[in-house]
Parts: sequence; C-alpha cells; structure tokens
Amino acid sequence: MMNFSICFVNFIILMFLSLTFFFMSLFLLLNNLTYFIEWDLLMIQSSSIVMTFLFDWMSLMFMSFVLFISSLVIFYSKEYMVDDFNINRFIYLVVMFVFSMMMLIISPNLISILLGWDGLGLVSYCLVIYFQNIKSYNAGMLTALSNRIGDVALLIAIAWMLNFGSWNYIFYLEFMKNDFSMGLVGMLVMIAAMTKSAQIPFSSWLPAAMAAPTPVSALVHSSTLVTAGVYLLIRFNILLIDNKLGSFLLLMGGLTMFMAGISANFEFDLKKIIALSTLSQLGLMMSILAMGFPKLAFFHLLTHALFKALLFMCAGSIIHNMKNSQDIRDMGGLVIFMPFTTSCLNVANLALCGMPFLAGFYSKDLILEIVLLSNLNLFSFFLYFFSTGLTVCYSLRLSFYSLIGPMNQSSLNCLNDESKTMSKSMLGLLLMAVMGGSLLNWMMFSSVDLICLPMSLKFLTLFVCIFGGLFGYTLSNVGFYFFNKSLNYYLFSFFNMSMWFMPVLSTTWVVKYPLMLGFNSMKSFDYGWSEYFGGQNFYSLLKSFSFMNQFLQNNNLKTYLMMFVFWVFILVSLMLN
Repeated sequence: MMNFSICFVNFIILMFLSLTFFFMSLFLLLNNLTYFIEWDLLMIQSSSIVMTFLFDWMSLMFMSFVLFISSLVIFYSKEYMVDDFNINRFIYLVVMFVFSMMMLIISPNLISILLGWDGLGLVSYCLVIYFQNIKSYNAGMLTALSNRIGDVALLIAIAWMLNFGSWNYIFYLEFMKNDFSMGLVGMLVMIAAMTKSAQIPFSSWLPAAMAAPTPVSALVHSSTLVTAGVYLLIRFNILLIDNKLGSFLLLMGGLTMFMAGISANFEFDLKKIIALSTLSQLGLMMSILAMGFPKLAFFHLLTHALFKALLFMCAGSIIHNMKNSQDIRDMGGLVIFMPFTTSCLNVANLALCGMPFLAGFYSKDLILEIVLLSNLNLFSFFLYFFSTGLTVCYSLRLSFYSLIGPMNQSSLNCLNDESKTMSKSMLGLLLMAVMGGSLLNWMMFSSVDLICLPMSLKFLTLFVCIFGGLFGYTLSNVGFYFFNKSLNYYLFSFFNMSMWFMPVLSTTWVVKYPLMLGFNSMKSFDYGWSEYFGGQNFYSLLKSFSFMNQFLQNNNLKTYLMMFVFWVFILVSLMLN
C-alpha cells in the first residue's frame, strides 16, 4: 500500500506540474515573452553568488513533456517493479533524475547546467547498475566514462567563459559568433552534446544502457538523458551556423543515423532494437540542427519523445509477460494474446516510420522536405533518405517478428493484457502519439510556410518508406531464410551487428587504455618519483633531524662540549705542527 501511495502521489504531482508548465508555455509562446529570473543566493563584500533561471516557451514546453512522460513512467513502474523490495529507492532515483533534467533545461548559466548535466550522469549510472550484475556494472561503467569525456569538455568551456566575465552564455552568443572563442566554446559544447546524445564515435554506451530497468529506458531514451545534448546545442545553435562545426556535426549525425539503422536490422534483442532506433532519431535531430533549423530539431525532439516512450512501455509489457525474454525470435503471434499492447506497439512503430497524421509524420516529413529544399551535398542527402528507409525496414521487421510470426515460446505461458496499471500508462501515451504531432504543429508553426517541390521529390519520402517496408518484410519472412545468403557474408553481418565495432573500440580506447594510463602514471609519479622526492624524502629528512635532536637531548651536553673542545685542540695542534 505504501509503495502504491508513493507512486500515485508522485504521478499526481508530476502530472499537475506538467499541465501547469504546458499552459504557461502556451501563454509565453502566444505573447512572445521570456522571463529571466535571478535569485541572489549570497552576497560577500562586493561579490554576489546568483542563481539564474530562463523561462521561455521552449524550456517550459520541454519541461512539460519531461514531467508528463516521467509521471506515466512512475505510474507504470508501480506494476512493472512489483517484485522489487526497494521500489521506493527506485522512485526516488527517477525523481532525482527528472529534477536534474529540470535544472539543465531552465539554466542559461554554464555552472548550473553542469549541476544538472552531472546529476544526469550520476543518477543514470545508479539506474543502469540497478539490477546489480556483471553486465549491468560493465554497462554502467561504459556509460559513466563515455559521458565523462563530455563533462570535461563542458568544464573547459566553463573555464574559457571566464574571458567574458560571466557564465551566462545566453548574453554572449552573438558576440562569441564573431570572436575566436566561437570556435573553441562551440567545439567544446558540441563534444559535450555528442557524448550525451551518443553520436559517433561515442555511440556504444546507448545500447549498453539497456541493462537498466525498462521504465528507466522509457524515460532516459525518450525525453531526458539522450536529448540533453540536443537541447544544449539548440540553445547554442548560433555557434554552429555557417562554419566547419556545423558541417562536421551534419556528417556525424548522418553517419550515426545510417549506422544505427543498419545495426537495428541485424539485432535480435527487443530493447536494443528500440535503443538503436533512438540513436537513429538523435542523429536526425543533430543533422537538421547542424543545417540551421533549431526549431525543427526541437519539434522532432518532442514528438519523438512521445512515441519512443510508448515503444519502450510496450516492450516492457511484452518482456514482463514473456518471463524476461528479450529475444524477438521467441516472440510471435502476440496479437492473439496481447491485443492492446500490440496495438500500442504498432501505433508507436507507425509513428516512428512517419505514417501520415501520427506524431512522427509532422516532424519527419517536414525535416525531409526541408532537406529536399536545401542546398545539400549528395552524401548527406543519401544518408538522410537511406536512413529513413532503414527506419521503416527495422520497424516492420520488429512488427513481423513479434506480432505476425509463429510463437516460439513455451506452449505453457500466461501471456495476457491484464496489467491494468501498465495499460493505463500506455493509453495516456497512445493518445499523445496519435494527436501530439498535430497539436505541436499548430502551436509551434502558427504561420503556414508553403514548401513547393516537384512531384518526384514530393513522393520521394513516401517511395523510400514503402521500399524500406517491403525490404523489411522480405527480410523478416521466415520462409525467405531458407534462401537467405547472409550467412555466406558472415563478416559483413557481424560488422553491422556489432555497430561497426564501436563497443570494442569504446571499451578499449575509452575505458581500458585511459585507465591503464592513469594506473601507470599514478604508479610512476604519485607512488614513484614524486613520492621519493616529495613526501617520503621530506619525511625521511625530518625523521633524521628528529633522531639527531633526540640523541642530543638524551645525553649530557657537557660531554659533547668537552669532546668538541678536545677535537678543536687536536686540529689546532696538527695545524701548528
């Protein structure tokens, strides 16, 4: 009863705050207002320590979505984590996670951003290792150390911002754009955002973080941790326009999209497929942001959060019923046993593919039409559209394996949709995954811009999606595997399954070698030469002085005086002779 009350109270509070922030964001958006609040924490002589908050329509709307999803995730956890004796601790960790995200969203100051940024890193580590096994510990260490690279970049950016006299970056963006610092601060913030949003070459930690409980995955991979980097770059977008940084980010985003799409088509772990889908969409957000469309990236960030959280919740419900089996080859015919869950999964999958008039359609179709309209190179153009086809391909493959194919689980099972709490949580997100896109579209883009394209380009997106869907169905058809030659190209399949060997490279270059370098440096310097010439040498010197002093004090001074006079007398005698 206690656990239920904690979950329910948190759900009610977060949902109320979500609705409040949503209506406040509408008010600020319609009236074109921004509130910059300074809270004077401490005044010492002429120095003051001030906490600053930025409330504009963007920060309030993002907070509203984060709180909405987190409230449903906490409500969902009440049943999903029912066997956990420490569910209160789990709920408190999730609330701390949400609080860290709030701190990051409303901060126009790099120091307070770092508080939220490191809060996200620390709590995400605690949540990834929550199940306390070797796999979870390894995944947690990879997640923490990969994100520390970005934290260090942010710390260097904070140090460099001292040149401007304040850490409130929002006042200096226009000035930094025309200054040498533009390159440095922009580059450091971009590295920080790339690590947090898992862009190449820091992508390996995101699928590894699937070791966390599924409700955490629904929260982390939809609206909080992984979107923090995108949100930071949306705020710093002025520094990316018309320079090499934007071109580099466009390339990295496109490659991340492409790599994640290919890897998802070779993956059999349900949660990892959805995680790679998240990675692909993050690459899409980064790419369109690098092209100079921050509002569009933010639009896709919000719509993506809705259907991705729903996808993870459906996956959690399926895994819960399949007795913790995550292999999609074990699933099949679930539409007979779990009609509501599979309906939600299909709607979320169709929204991800960009099915017309679902949430994903409004943002993805607009992004692809802007790409067609822009002056873009052929390679980036190929990455955009081929990755969109791959998205439909792995989505249909997932649907086929889990819904249509034959049931490969034990015939003695208890698959059902009787989990009322989980179903209610999914229903809330289902409504938003259907209506959220059009709702946001009318609010954020109140003035209609006409995009005129030739018929062939207008239908290119639809053609790519249909072709990708057909290819995904062909790959998934079990009968097709008798004629499949993919095992003849085992190395190619293995290369794509292992995310282009990125986890191996990350664990080697991000974890193993830096830790070995740190150990050898500590052994040679801290425990070696610096110890010998530093602390130990000073200790030995003081020890010898102390022994001499003690020796003198323990004996008669007259004896030493007489010996001294005697030796002086002998020395003088020898000199005279």
